[in-house]
Amino acid sequence: MLLLLLGGGLFLALYSRFTPYRNFKHAIDITRGKYDKEGATGEVSHWQALSAAIASTVGLGNISGVAIAVYLGGPGVIFWIWMTALLGMAIKYYSCSLAVMYRGVDSDGVAQGGPMYYMTRGLGKLGSPLAVFYAVMGMIGYLAIFQANQFTQTFMEVIRPNETLVDLGSAIAWKAIVGVVLASITATVIFGGVQKIAQVATRIVPPMVGFYLLAVLFVLATNSEGILPAFKLIFTEAFNSNTAITGGLWGVIILGARRAMFSNEAGLGSAPMYHGQSKTDEPVQEGLVAMLGPFIDTIVVCTLTALVILISGAYLEAETNGILMTLIAFKKTLFGWGDVLLMIAVTAFALSTILTYSYYGVKSLSFLAGTKIGKGFNYFYIITIIIAAIASVDLVVNLMDLAYALMLIPNMIAVLLLAPKVNAAASDYFKRYKEGHL
Repeated sequence: MLLLLLGGGLFLALYSRFTPYRNFKHAIDITRGKYDKEGATGEVSHWQALSAAIASTVGLGNISGVAIAVYLGGPGVIFWIWMTALLGMAIKYYSCSLAVMYRGVDSDGVAQGGPMYYMTRGLGKLGSPLAVFYAVMGMIGYLAIFQANQFTQTFMEVIRPNETLVDLGSAIAWKAIVGVVLASITATVIFGGVQKIAQVATRIVPPMVGFYLLAVLFVLATNSEGILPAFKLIFTEAFNSNTAITGGLWGVIILGARRAMFSNEAGLGSAPMYHGQSKTDEPVQEGLVAMLGPFIDTIVVCTLTALVILISGAYLEAETNGILMTLIAFKKTLFGWGDVLLMIAVTAFALSTILTYSYYGVKSLSFLAGTKIGKGFNYFYIITIIIAAIASVDLVVNLMDLAYALMLIPNMIAVLLLAPKVNAAASDYFKRYKEGHL
């Protein structure tokens, strides 16, 4: 997994001649609709596709995922999260270009894009077994168990509903109640299909990210003297092998790559499923839009979370793994009310991810068994939300890391093999762009 994610990402960045990075402004123009065309194939706009993809990535991975990384690998792990995210921008550029380039149709005749389609349509005989394996793993990896688990943990820590009921049974009962409520809210949206999910995502994502950023920026403004020392700590500890619980410098790098992939999902193949639905007939355009995701999700949001954790000193406290570390950091820096404010943000973050992840699972099962059976995934999805609310964080994180690795391997193999097709399309696209013929 690490070889394909970091090695593959570095290869793609060089192979593209840094095309996604050099065309950052053009990507923003595409996203805001400057190059939209009437009658283009697809179901959602560039902005809706990006919002839905970001809704599934800008979530608890940015809040508790960063805390888990710092807890296990020390402040230096943030540096490796950055490096992985930069390479992830190139991966998303290629994979989401392929999602539009090799769009297929499902059993209902609706245009679909994603790893299973560019595998089967682009790789010949090799594509079918890769696609089947990916889809099977996707039905595990695209469960929102981490989000449900961390939201429940936040609720129990901030609201403390069982403060007077100290026995284990009452705690499990409260967690189950939270899981049932969360599952009920999710069900009201996800059975409406991709357009309903995209509509909700575009309403949740901007204010969600805005609210969180305002809270973080306030913390940084009132503790500005700690910003430069925090960055210095990140860089000085990046190559310090003694800080890693996970086993030396190599352990820190692996940990950074895992948490970055969990945060922005570059290489995982989830974003191509949404971007493959975008209303465009220009594959390269969608690839450029998609590469903004890792930048927003990891370079911006994860960094801000890390700064709050480091400035507050919460990372120095024992046994504060996961969301609890971030809660302590916000409570310390926001006059004792930070945990309540974070609870509001976590609610929006968790919901946005939970709502969008269901679509990925439906597409995985639909590919294997047809759209009629595929829609049944949502019932299984709802049940796992309730189970995850009760489960331990270690169990959930380990299961997701394993599933993600097994999904990334076939997806990155396909992306690397099909990369020349994207380069050829990019050469034609940028020629027309320079000539003003878009």
